[in-house]
Amino acid sequence: MTWTSDKRGKAGGGVLLALLGAGIPALVGAALHGNTGEPYRETRLHFAAQRPDGREPVAKGEFTRFLDREVTPAFPEGLTFSDAYGQWSGDDGAVIREPGYEVVLLYPRTEADERGTRVERIRRQYEKQFRQHAVRRVDDEVQAGF
Repeated sequence: MTWTSDKRGKAGGGVLLALLGAGIPALVGAALHGNTGEPYRETRLHFAAQRPDGREPVAKGEFTRFLDREVTPAFPEGLTFSDAYGQWSGDDGAVIREPGYEVVLLYPRTEADERGTRVERIRRQYEKQFRQHAVRRVDDEVQAGF
């Protein structure tokens, strides 16, 4: 029996083995430690700007003053807000579109109950002040690092 040797095959196999050897621990590490940062709750609030009584929508200046009076004192460590546009189907099936604002709050998961009370107070105040039917709230569990 005659054995032949192909050095290119061995070298290629060696490179492949080295790449796999380096990559597998990294993949396993990422799978085991995939979370980055600390556990936080992210709350998104969607504020409709259209007023039900037919008056002009809530202007950005009015909304900013609301943020300054109601939201910032409750979440002094920071927040994000942006213009938003929502749509839904009305009772007659027609698509209704309206402008609004989105506020994103991020706080430690361990403070979720107490912070949730603050969020509800903000929602009620906006509904009362601007005669809105509701402020949509979406909560999500996230990992955050700063």
